[in-house]
Amino acid sequence: MLSPRLDIRQSQSLVMTPQLQQAIRLLALSNLEIETFIAEELNSNPLLETNSEGDSDGGGNSTENEGREEQLSSIDTPSDNSLTDYNLQETALDADYTQDVFHHDSVADSPEPSGNPSGLDGSLGLNTGSGSSSYEGADKELPDNHQESLADHLEHQARLCFSGDALAVACHMIDLIDEAGYLTEPIKAIAEHLNASEEEILGILKVIQSFDPTGVGARNLAECLMLQAQEADRLDPAMKKLIANLEWLSRGAFTRLKKLCQVDDEDFADMVQELQNYNPKPGLKFGSSPIQSVVPDIFIKRVKDGWAIELNNATLPKLLVNRDYYTELKAHQNDRSEREWLDEKLASANWLIRALDQRARTIIKVTKAIVQYQEGFFLHGIEQLKPLTLRQVAETIDMHESTVSRVTNNKYFSSAQGMFELKYLFSSGIQSNGSEEGAAAEAVKSHIARFIAQEGEKVLSDDKLVELLKEKGFAIARRTVAKYREAIGLGSSVQRRRQKAINPSKK
Repeated sequence: MLSPRLDIRQSQSLVMTPQLQQAIRLLALSNLEIETFIAEELNSNPLLETNSEGDSDGGGNSTENEGREEQLSSIDTPSDNSLTDYNLQETALDADYTQDVFHHDSVADSPEPSGNPSGLDGSLGLNTGSGSSSYEGADKELPDNHQESLADHLEHQARLCFSGDALAVACHMIDLIDEAGYLTEPIKAIAEHLNASEEEILGILKVIQSFDPTGVGARNLAECLMLQAQEADRLDPAMKKLIANLEWLSRGAFTRLKKLCQVDDEDFADMVQELQNYNPKPGLKFGSSPIQSVVPDIFIKRVKDGWAIELNNATLPKLLVNRDYYTELKAHQNDRSEREWLDEKLASANWLIRALDQRARTIIKVTKAIVQYQEGFFLHGIEQLKPLTLRQVAETIDMHESTVSRVTNNKYFSSAQGMFELKYLFSSGIQSNGSEEGAAAEAVKSHIARFIAQEGEKVLSDDKLVELLKEKGFAIARRTVAKYREAIGLGSSVQRRRQKAINPSKK
């Protein structure tokens, strides 16, 4: 029989408070995103303020200021975290602050130690940074990233050539041109949409195709190249036939093309060279969106008896809680709700500073474990990269795997090997004859790229690459070599041989 009754039960449940949720979110943000977040908090919390080391006291007593303000920093964490110098052979931290501590904004401001510890110059260009073993360039200014877009450039020219309805049609067609400079809609579809004749649309398109850059507004690659050949006054019957049969050119059917174009070897080579000088995607030299520069979140540098890890001080402001202002405000508040609001802001400010401090500690701790495991990469380059998983790092530092994932997400470090994302140091492993733990996939890709770069006139097949990799200690299948080769943007042996036949200068 069912009847209502009251029972007392004890149970456990995991409840994520709003503050905990926000702390987790802060962990996944980059330094630049944290800077934006702090700016928003400064606008909403009157008790929070920033302070730079160069600020003056404004005539006030410095001792009184120290008593009035509780100062914590999201960057200046304790010495064993903000700047960690450790010996990879020992677990205890050993920082010699008279020799190894940087008195600069970043590690990049310090001179290189005597003797370059890196063994590679990074000339393969596989990394996201400059690929140089020199530490210079980590903080170099990037060129102006506010480029005029292709659409703006074309509309400016259209206003000089059209007016009224024709200008509206031209602007509509310009909107249909993609970033590469090609018209993406058929003429018939445009005419139907604008309720105009195809002859009118073609007439306007012909004018657009005369705009700068040459080749813009083309509907396919052949038309784009023909527009450029016409502009260069090289669009003779032989060139027309060559451009109309680009598929044969890509297949290396040179004898067939020379017979079709009725030219000799010298003229054919000159025509191919002319085509190579044209731009198949003329619109790409214009910016479609602002270029986002990458700013390192972490600096890693080789120092005496270990490594120094430092967070980027330049992108994170120092936060202060102004307790004097809090005391003054609370003394003049009689309303209970206003006092509660003020106490809530004080608690929020204190929590934010603690959360940022804990974030800095966690990033340093995770980075330390990664550097300790991937020391070969930092000393010698990509070819010494080891296979590494999030779980391995999590077990080493006794943290959850999801925490390590958040720390490495969207975080970049700058080192002597260049600038990389932290996640780049995590790579799947393959069997290696010289190591029980195997080799990282990125290391194998680096070897493949090096072999192909040095192949010369004798093009290496995938089977030959397998043999060369075995000599290096990598037991890898041919299909895996092909997959890695394609992943780094290198063609097959047939494609590379055909490319060298078309362009002998690249042999």
